Amino acid sequence: MKLMKRRLLLFAVGLFLTALTSTLSAQTPAKPVKPTPTERVALWSGKAPVGDGKFEDCNLELEVFLPPADKANGAAIVLCPGGGYIRHVTDREGYPIAQWLYENGIATIILEYRLPKLRHQVPLLDAQRAIRLTRANAATWKINPKRIGILGFSAGGHVASTAATHFDDGDGDSPDPIERISCRPDFAWLIYPVVTMGNFTNKGSRDELLGPDPKPELVRLYSNETQVTADAPPTFLAHAIDDKPVPPENSRQFVAAMKAHRVSVELLELPTGGHGLNGCKGPLWEQWKAAALKWLAGQELVGATETE
Repeated sequence: MKLMKRRLLLFAVGLFLTALTSTLSAQTPAKPVKPTPTERVALWSGKAPVGDGKFEDCNLELEVFLPPADKANGAAIVLCPGGGYIRHVTDREGYPIAQWLYENGIATIILEYRLPKLRHQVPLLDAQRAIRLTRANAATWKINPKRIGILGFSAGGHVASTAATHFDDGDGDSPDPIERISCRPDFAWLIYPVVTMGNFTNKGSRDELLGPDPKPELVRLYSNETQVTADAPPTFLAHAIDDKPVPPENSRQFVAAMKAHRVSVELLELPTGGHGLNGCKGPLWEQWKAAALKWLAGQELVGATETE
């Protein structure tokens, strides 16, 4: 009798463990599938500038995702994942976004910019180069060279907002044909971005870019709300009002500067979500994506492809 009870108990435990394992498996989200890039393009030809006339070896590549011809709408985005200037959160703010943009006919160029390690010019130089390269390849990639934007999240938003406020028409005297091309983005999307290096900055990002005790002139140079001009590109921003690591004042100050210069700008303030909007998923995450696409269409930056 005791043996029978023991067997029944073991059988019941086995059924419980099987059911528990199945439940946990169902609740564990599947690992996102990494899309395959259409091609990879070297960002720099062997040597990359560090600033102040110095160079370093660099084998950095852009990952290019091109939508099929029947879906392409002529727009392209250089995408800068976040990561506090110490890493790239490409698994959440890179590949899934590239897949989403691909499905909406927008070419995506993922830029895993060089991490600064106090070399403050490096991320901007990489972003500018990525925009130039995208514009140089517009005909080949079937995109409109006048519809090339930049998108950044968190510290990647600082890279993007820096590129949107520090740009040039290209160096006509450069022996490198890529450097003769404009690096001005035609639009910008900034999602819970670091914008300022001042009072409302993310200290970790600032320390990695400028150091713990930066010079006032560098703080101002990379406080992008102070660098907006009338030539800045139209910009869409999204930020949760309860974001603690990167306070929403980063976006609000940028919007105020854009409005002061009469540049088109829109800020979507989300009621909750914190930094990263609940881990880059859920209704609020989908809300900014839908709003960004609607804004882009309103700017007439999607449509028939022109490569001339």
